Amino acid sequence: MNALRYLYIIAIIVAAGMSIPATGQIVTRDRSSSEIADSIRAELDSRPYFGLYKDTYFVGGTVLGSKPTSHNSDVKFQISFQQRLTKSVLPWNTYLYLFYSQKALWNVFERSLPFHDLNFNPGLGISRYVILKNRLVGKVTLMIEHESNGRDGTASRSWNKISWAGEAYISPNLMAHAKFWIPIVDGKYNKDILKYSGISQAGFQAISNDDKWVLDMTLVKRKGWNFNFNTIVQLGYRLNHNSNQFLMLQYYNGYGETLLDYNQYHSRIRIGLLIRPKFFSDF
Repeated sequence: MNALRYLYIIAIIVAAGMSIPATGQIVTRDRSSSEIADSIRAELDSRPYFGLYKDTYFVGGTVLGSKPTSHNSDVKFQISFQQRLTKSVLPWNTYLYLFYSQKALWNVFERSLPFHDLNFNPGLGISRYVILKNRLVGKVTLMIEHESNGRDGTASRSWNKISWAGEAYISPNLMAHAKFWIPIVDGKYNKDILKYSGISQAGFQAISNDDKWVLDMTLVKRKGWNFNFNTIVQLGYRLNHNSNQFLMLQYYNGYGETLLDYNQYHSRIRIGLLIRPKFFSDF
């Protein structure tokens, strides 16, 4: 637990904006700082408007510590994308984005293959890429997001967040990230969701030198002064050098994996297909 505590604290400090040597951005000595910053922004502006946001994956597995059955084994998948609505013409060279993620637990081993829960997470945000000492060192995003499972009655779950997310590119192979939110809980049947689904998160993503391996670890801090976390670890192996598809092993431990069962403890391991952005993922 102490190791997790220190990882969480370090990731928060780094992603909050420390000046760090960054990302392998090539700098020409005879160019001015403003010219270099403008060239970096021009490169960002030239990227496609539509792209991946968080990891997109399709994985299946079961609980740890119990015999697998049709009731405790499932498939989990997430689809996530973003649409950049502007170039860097807004104040402070910011970009306006539309975000959308959708996550599902699918009981494929039960008769009629029912979906256990579907979670919808749209958002609208402003992002700014941070350029220091002629290098791209990170990104900060302020967003408004909604999350619900689209159900009614006692199965209905929903909440809203005003979120601040930060990413710090420590090197071409390592990125630390943190996210904090002001919750607005409007769901009648999930008033205590902060005790389980958290109030902030932090972690890192590491990529091997040959771009074949990617390792993610995210710790979601649940409400309270003690060091209680939901833990997500992902290990991916690139299937083809020219693709963004990975064979992925995912481990989830804690609460809040989906909205319907936000207050139920899960410890699950799954394996499947991961599709991730070319650079680093958002979380």
